[in-house]
Amino acid sequence: MWFKNLKVYTLTQTLNISAEELEDQLAQSSFRPCGNQDMASMGWAPPFKQGSSLVHAGDGKLLISLKKQERILPAAVVNAELEERVEKIEQETGSPVGKKTKQDLKQEIIHQLLPKSFTRDSYTLGFISLKDNLVIVDAANDGKAEAFLAHLRKSIGSLPVVPLARRSISADLTDWLKNDSLPEDITLLEEAEFKSPDEDGAIIKCKHQALDAEEVQLHLSSGKLVQKLAIEWDETLSTLLQEDFSIKRLKFSDVIREQNEDIPKDQQLARLDADFCLMAAEAVRLVKALDQALKLSEQD
Repeated sequence: MWFKNLKVYTLTQTLNISAEELEDQLAQSSFRPCGNQDMASMGWAPPFKQGSSLVHAGDGKLLISLKKQERILPAAVVNAELEERVEKIEQETGSPVGKKTKQDLKQEIIHQLLPKSFTRDSYTLGFISLKDNLVIVDAANDGKAEAFLAHLRKSIGSLPVVPLARRSISADLTDWLKNDSLPEDITLLEEAEFKSPDEDGAIIKCKHQALDAEEVQLHLSSGKLVQKLAIEWDETLSTLLQEDFSIKRLKFSDVIREQNEDIPKDQQLARLDADFCLMAAEAVRLVKALDQALKLSEQD
């Protein structure tokens, strides 16, 4: 239940919806497995596999899970079967198979193989913090997060959200590092990525490197901008903060993760609920701290 990435969106209008109302609306587009001829299927699934509810409510936050199922039909398998059929036809007719016929054959092969193919499931978790007017999605890229939001918008009819950061924060990250102006409670770790603003777009990656070292400062002095910066926040978590405000490789400290160790192992739902509430509260605290430090809410 511990998110690994954060894509952060802010609600431009208050979302007045209860857990029960959201449950009813999501149920209309709950997950259904792929049909015989479906390449993929997507719908809402319980965020806790041990439960049956599509919405888990905790501390004013609504946790939901979008499930995607894809059929695995490798192009190499289709092409091998196509090549075999084309060769057989050409041997029987003595004439080359045309492009249109090949396309028809390929569709026929896909139609025949799809029902026999394996499927792969993936999940995208996200939560709505009603009191904070935030939607936070555990996604490593914009495409996955946008698919989650689009499906949610379709399910509830309206979802007035915009990214919390509607500008690059590269200049801010560069200033933190170049002028040693880190916000309170943020400390540097030993990883960063720099990019030249010139046309060549040269990229420098640093790992296991003290970022106050002279060679790092030389990159900044030459005009390179910070694109990614590894930080620790409030001795609570570490993350790789990116110039588009993607929060990646989120790792919570043992001090945080062990706070619910006293919950008996046979009370799985209680432990999941406690972990979610703890994780979500810390994620929101981080977002608010970064929002204040970067003045994101002051954007036009």
